[in-house]
Amino acid sequence: MAELDLTILMPCLNEAETLAICVRQAVEAIRASGVKGEVVVADNGSTDGSQAIAQAEGARVVDVAPRGYGAALIAGIEAARGRYILMADADASYHFEHLPRFLAALDEGNDLVMGNRFAGSIEPGAMPALHRYLGNPVLSAAGRIFFRIPVRDFHCGLRAFRRDAILGLNLRTTGMEFASEMVVKASLAGLRMTEVPTTLSPDGRTRAPHLRSWRDGWRNLRFLLLYSPRWLFFYPGLAALALGLVVSAALLPGPLTVHLASARFTFDVDTLTYALGLVLIGAHITMFAVSAKVFGTQEGFLPPNPQFERLFKVITLETGLLFGCALLLFGAGILVYAILLWHAAGFGNMSPTRMLRLTLPSATALMLGVEVIFGSFFLSLLGLNRR
Repeated sequence: MAELDLTILMPCLNEAETLAICVRQAVEAIRASGVKGEVVVADNGSTDGSQAIAQAEGARVVDVAPRGYGAALIAGIEAARGRYILMADADASYHFEHLPRFLAALDEGNDLVMGNRFAGSIEPGAMPALHRYLGNPVLSAAGRIFFRIPVRDFHCGLRAFRRDAILGLNLRTTGMEFASEMVVKASLAGLRMTEVPTTLSPDGRTRAPHLRSWRDGWRNLRFLLLYSPRWLFFYPGLAALALGLVVSAALLPGPLTVHLASARFTFDVDTLTYALGLVLIGAHITMFAVSAKVFGTQEGFLPPNPQFERLFKVITLETGLLFGCALLLFGAGILVYAILLWHAAGFGNMSPTRMLRLTLPSATALMLGVEVIFGSFFLSLLGLNRR
């Protein structure tokens, strides 16, 4: 099969109203750019005659049985013959005449070139206010924070990339979150990416779009979180652990009274109970973070992290077992001391607050010790293949 310079790829599901004009514009853009190219329509089971329309306009149709935006694009990328691929929706909302700016960025060595509608222009009525001022900015900001990606428009449907580079990412999501997966995995794999301004016009369809704002927005956010164990598990766990330890340390010696303006608040063993609960929750979530990182790396969802691997050379199964046993001994020691105090009182009634200041930390240390020991075994099991 002869390799071409470019494939313009469009996912399609019942786009009879706009598909013809999109294919014509794509063909004209290829001709005007002077590259050897093709137009491919990845059809996702259209029942309105879209396949025949695409073929009549000179496009090659790839039938895709699995439903979903991502499924159609994955199949289209695999079937493409071009060295470069420009993907765009088939709803007449994107401008194919912007093709040269994408090709120029790819020729400069970039692997993924994103269109940026906010740096270009968004015509009146082209993007709902919910997407323009909440959905896209929030999800794009989350992606930049979680993964340090220099992209400000994560969900632009007009983007170009090197086919072999994107195929190497092993993209899997079949829904609208495919847009995020491509950018996130490209960043994690160290691919070069940039943005070029583009224009978004109102689409030419009379039917409602396939996109469902809240459902697809949540799927994208869920994907970003699942691919970032640091933000999903580690940072929240660390924050809970630190807060719990600080409050517990302040309350262990005795009650703490805080004066705010004319109000007076006294915190005692009730607050200590919740603070130590935060310590347990934080430790548990942090263990989730490490487990998710190891599992994600093993399964190929996340790239290897040299710093993380170096950490595992220091924190081994044996190190975890020793630390867990130390916590158990610490908790048991406090428990023995509390029993001795009870014995000295003739096993009678004692001050509840005094005893809780001993039994609560003891129980917390014992539970943490058990979690560290069994968590160390679990992490060692996950890391068998790595080692």
